Amino acid sequence: MSKRILTLLVASVVLIDGCERHDVHQIMRRNFQAPNQSPKVLAVYMPWFGDKSHIDVGYSSNDPNALRAQIDAARSMGISGFVVDWYGDRDAFLDKGFAILQQVAHEKQFQVALMYDETENENGEATNDALRALDKAYRAYIGPGAAARDAYLTYKDRPVVFIFPKRGHTDWNRVREQVNAWASPPIFLYKDAPPADFAGAFDGYYAWIHPGSEGWRPDGSDWGKEYLEKFYKSMEEKYPNAITVGAAWPGFDDARAKWGLNRYMDARCGKTFEDTLHLFRSYYSQSQSIAFLMVETWNDYEEGTAVERPVFRGCGGSERAQSGPYARR
Repeated sequence: MSKRILTLLVASVVLIDGCERHDVHQIMRRNFQAPNQSPKVLAVYMPWFGDKSHIDVGYSSNDPNALRAQIDAARSMGISGFVVDWYGDRDAFLDKGFAILQQVAHEKQFQVALMYDETENENGEATNDALRALDKAYRAYIGPGAAARDAYLTYKDRPVVFIFPKRGHTDWNRVREQVNAWASPPIFLYKDAPPADFAGAFDGYYAWIHPGSEGWRPDGSDWGKEYLEKFYKSMEEKYPNAITVGAAWPGFDDARAKWGLNRYMDARCGKTFEDTLHLFRSYYSQSQSIAFLMVETWNDYEEGTAVERPVFRGCGGSERAQSGPYARR
């Protein structure tokens, strides 16, 4: 592997704050000790780098050597698996990337899971798209015939599939009916809470990067505390039997994206990551913890949320993340 890639993956892990430094590796090690940590820590992985429609970050997500280095770096932070953004056959580059990553994860005894992005089409095909995608996932990555299925993330012996909603036109009850025919029906985890008509289709919910009820502030000072508190409280009170997936993020910034909405969440020199990482502990004990905590994200430089190499300049509150951003596509 080139010296440039190694530098990108390993060396640049410090959040700089004048005379104070927040080291992401140390933050994770203080709080999560793999492999017996509670909860299990995952990180969202974007597999589209190397595709010309995305920015150049110094490596290709289809390069097995880069993936091996990333897995080693993630494991050193206490991360047990990658949750990989995936569109089914709608994006061949991403699908190929997941196949390569799962094989490398198999070699490295790491875990991967799919985060299926619902289609934005309003032509009535959203349900059929989801059915086709999950059938492909079962055959290629999850089911008994999948070559590296031992690397796929499970919870209580059931494969875990995350759902990232877009326009909400998928009939998830119909999808659930189909996947229940799998040898081991999957655990479906949905962002926040689904429409009431589909609540029975899901086994749990995950938090996602978001400010509080007043929305995105121009100065980025809302780092998501109110949103996360509301999420954890809702899981305790409304969904006590559902699987809870907490979240931690280093900040957010889509100001330089041509399609961006000027959304900004200040990294606060590493404090945003540290505070979101800890917040679930106010609601859960070590003996009754959440199932998973998801770092959002490992490498989304296009939204300024990467912890793979989160170097920040200035750190005076108005400065923005050097590593990004562009909006999630």
